[in-house]
Amino acid sequence: MIEAAGLVKAYGETRALDGVDLAVPAGSVFGLVGPNGAGKTTLLSILAGLRTPTGGTVTIGAGPSEVAVLPDTPRFDPWLTGREVVALAAALAGAPGGVEEALADAGLDEAAGRRVGGYSRGMLQRLGIAATVVGRPRVMLLDEPASALDPAGRREVLDLVRRSRGEATVVFSSHILADVQEVSDHLGILHRGRMLLQGEAGGLLEGRVEPAYVVRFRRGRDAAASALAALPWVQEAAPSGDLDLRVRVSSAAAAEEGLVAALASSGAAVVSIRPEAPSLEDLFLEVTS
Repeated sequence: MIEAAGLVKAYGETRALDGVDLAVPAGSVFGLVGPNGAGKTTLLSILAGLRTPTGGTVTIGAGPSEVAVLPDTPRFDPWLTGREVVALAAALAGAPGGVEEALADAGLDEAAGRRVGGYSRGMLQRLGIAATVVGRPRVMLLDEPASALDPAGRREVLDLVRRSRGEATVVFSSHILADVQEVSDHLGILHRGRMLLQGEAGGLLEGRVEPAYVVRFRRGRDAAASALAALPWVQEAAPSGDLDLRVRVSSAAAAEEGLVAALASSGAAVVSIRPEAPSLEDLFLEVTS
């Protein structure tokens, strides 16, 4: 649905984007992550047609009226009511229905008749979400969509993004890596204007993050940690909380064969062993450090 090749955006001698390639499959949820200043907002703005690239090409398989954009700090004319803002967005998208439904989904049905100038930062974020989804766009570009929301609001946004999979193509940026990992089926890591890594989320995490296990003890954790640290396939055996030991290994196959035996030899009383799911945070730190 979205393809970019060799995207460059230069401001004088500074390159906010430096040869970015991007491929977003139709119907996917593409999570875009990167440190502050990585170029995420610049990339989303170019995809939205709000900025012109210095070089490179962008192709989007949807018409302009089928692409909706949510900026990181949405702003609206303060004299309009929330309902008028969403109705205007629906009319501009050529789909003047569903206004009340969009307001309700965003949690603004009770505040829809109030002027936007009296909205809080979180309410403006919710209003931006309602204005984004009301036209049922084929492509949604969301820049930090949950940045100003409370935990309940953040959960609602994640649920909305998850529900959109298959019906729309979603590209969204966020600093909350756990949120990105939860709802994204494709990932891209942007750093200093370059796309360091992108692809299917499961494959990236499984292929790049070293496997780890969490072992819970009744007693003998320190002795077990010392015994495990001496094994060549154990990268780290670090205490976690009062009872757990996080064991990071270089080979899942070696751990499956030797972890239980090593723990038994140490004489520790083990309550449980569970594999730890690969973490986007671990992958992010690995490729950006």
